[in-house]
Amino acid sequence: HGSTDEVAAVIAERLKSAQIDVETKRPEDVDSVEEYDAFILGSAVYMTKWTPEAVDFTTRFRDVLRAKPVWAFSVGLSGLPKGKVSDPMRIDPKDHMTFAGRFDPSKLSLRERSIAKLGGASEGDYRDWDEVRQWADAIATSLHDDTLTGNHDRS
Repeated sequence: HGSTDEVAAVIAERLKSAQIDVETKRPEDVDSVEEYDAFILGSAVYMTKWTPEAVDFTTRFRDVLRAKPVWAFSVGLSGLPKGKVSDPMRIDPKDHMTFAGRFDPSKLSLRERSIAKLGGASEGDYRDWDEVRQWADAIATSLHDDTLTGNHDRS
């Protein structure tokens, strides 16, 4: 419902300010990933799962993603266990961050509102923009360090 896109935009902004070329795309709009040096994958989390589009992306491009630096982030109120990606991504990101999301019932379907109500969700914006910026800055530092050393190891 837009929250993950907004988090991605802040991450992209921070990377650009660190002189890193960035291209932001929705997973379903990507046909090829060969030309990229690194990836930051993000998904909304619904019922502790990444969206089908995000999971499909990791499945389609698994081999390339396993060979390059990858970071992952999840956005949602239910969250995920710290450092865990719930879906069968079959990739091992350098880091995975779970960010709290925004709950705006007016943007949800009746089914989604019912599930949220059962889960005890409270309306509000719980995103911590400082946390998002700090994470993006850490990625920028890592990418710059890798460029300087020529190290593209995923560990």
